[in-house]
Amino acid sequence: MKILIISDTHGLLWYLDEVLKKVGLIDMLIHCGDIQKDEDPIKEAVNCPVYMVAGNNDFGSLLEKELFLNIGNYHIMVTHGHRYSVGYGLDMLAASAKSKGADIVMFGHTHVPLIKKVDGITLINPGSITIPRQSGRRPSYAFMEIDREGEAHFTIAELVQK
Repeated sequence: MKILIISDTHGLLWYLDEVLKKVGLIDMLIHCGDIQKDEDPIKEAVNCPVYMVAGNNDFGSLLEKELFLNIGNYHIMVTHGHRYSVGYGLDMLAASAKSKGADIVMFGHTHVPLIKKVDGITLINPGSITIPRQSGRRPSYAFMEIDREGEAHFTIAELVQK
């Protein structure tokens, strides 16, 4: 199973088509918030289930602030991250995920990609495909792939702009 994880598109879908062309077929798309009313265009761009949460810039959105998904052997928490002060550290997010029984947390908000384990919880931030903030400022996204044995593998990828 191949899951594309994106976040912080902020109503700017410039690179979504490029990302989708580059990654090929996906089985699921997860958006970690700050969509800014682009729910429908994102859903229309893919032919798979799409899960989204509201971010701090999704004013008036009816999206949930957090989602919990069971994928393979994993219980996954999806949130934007701003409610956990992720710009100042990840301990609060990891502790909340652990208290809610999550193995993995997917989040955004910082626009900086990250894969890290904190207190046994795998934290995944795909960065942003439209407003990247990491060194080099390349649009970024993440994958979660479940292999035949049911194990999850995570990758951060960047679009190389021409």
